[in-house]
Amino acid sequence: MNHKPYLKQFPDEKGFFGAYGGSYVPENIAKAMEEINTAYNLIAQNSDFIAELRKIRKHFQGRPTPIYFAHNLTHKYGGAGIYLKREDLNHTGAHKLNHCMGEGLLAKFMGKKKLIAETGAGQHGVALATAAAYFGLECEIHMGEVDIAKEHPNVVRMKILGAKVVPVSFGAKTLKEAVDSAFEAYLKDPINSMYAIGSVVGPHPFPKMVRDFQTIVGVESKEQFLEMTGELPDIVIACVGGGSNAMGIFSGFIDDAVELIGVEPLGMGDALGDHAASLTYGSEGIMHGFNSIMLKSSDNNPAPVYSIASGLDYPSVGPEHAYLHHIKRTQVATISDKEAISAFFDLSKQEGIIPAIESSHALAHALKIAPTLKGKKILVNLSGRGDKDIDFVVEKYGYGESL
Repeated sequence: MNHKPYLKQFPDEKGFFGAYGGSYVPENIAKAMEEINTAYNLIAQNSDFIAELRKIRKHFQGRPTPIYFAHNLTHKYGGAGIYLKREDLNHTGAHKLNHCMGEGLLAKFMGKKKLIAETGAGQHGVALATAAAYFGLECEIHMGEVDIAKEHPNVVRMKILGAKVVPVSFGAKTLKEAVDSAFEAYLKDPINSMYAIGSVVGPHPFPKMVRDFQTIVGVESKEQFLEMTGELPDIVIACVGGGSNAMGIFSGFIDDAVELIGVEPLGMGDALGDHAASLTYGSEGIMHGFNSIMLKSSDNNPAPVYSIASGLDYPSVGPEHAYLHHIKRTQVATISDKEAISAFFDLSKQEGIIPAIESSHALAHALKIAPTLKGKKILVNLSGRGDKDIDFVVEKYGYGESL
């Protein structure tokens, strides 16, 4: 019997989580991915690299981030205790810096001069621009024009940090197209640049590498929850687009008897094009160099997707999430735009914490199930803060009076 911890077993050497993952890329990209994989495997065992990353996390990022007991929401909903892992307090306002500082350190080790990436909500872009500034690297961020308009504060932050923001004006002008555009730019100079993928997606080694950098969220959460309550949470909930924040917190509890729930964006409804709930409505397919579960149109290509949360607006999901769902280790729930915005205002007005719309999806599901789970404890990964969203939310919903 194999008693190795889950994280030591998956992925395999070729980057597969069961049938999902791998690397389906042209030969020139394959060589670049292999270079990254070799360098990552080398430094991941290097105590100097580990010590440097720990120093960065403590003295630059402000880790560990705390767990907070949401006493007012718990009282209001009258059931399970609701706890929040405060990744919104991580420097730059979300979990994204956890892997961006790791990717920046890796790029520096490899002698790269430039970081290239896509961004949806802008949090990955801001985090990578921050890492580039820290390590003295150039930075180029590709972002769909729809998201540039919706997430204007993050565009400003990226530019202040010294990044070049490239507007993407083709297709739906959102996250998928930003990935396409960034990959194209990377292929022009893979020698001097590194593509820094923003989630647990893409060809191997990125799903593993980003997960590994994000495990700090799960490691801290487990230690903190045990210290606070003397036991583990009954349920851990996180939003899932590509799924980096969810894999980060799930990794701390994956070998424990804890229920893990990923929350996908139902958007405006269950019709194709009205949501981005890949695991719920998708099927197996290859996109952006990896095999996973994706939403497809009638011609078998990636379907148009929609979510009010730019960071969840993606037609596929990380291959590890596809595998964990397939083996029934994780459950999947969906939350609509309306439910997410209601949770956004609920947390703001009840606890004095303004969450990212992405994180509001996870919170909304917790609030939905909490009343029926008296005596249980729910831990929600509050993956980001809502500064980036406030202009858009107020323009569309006012200050929540009519919700």
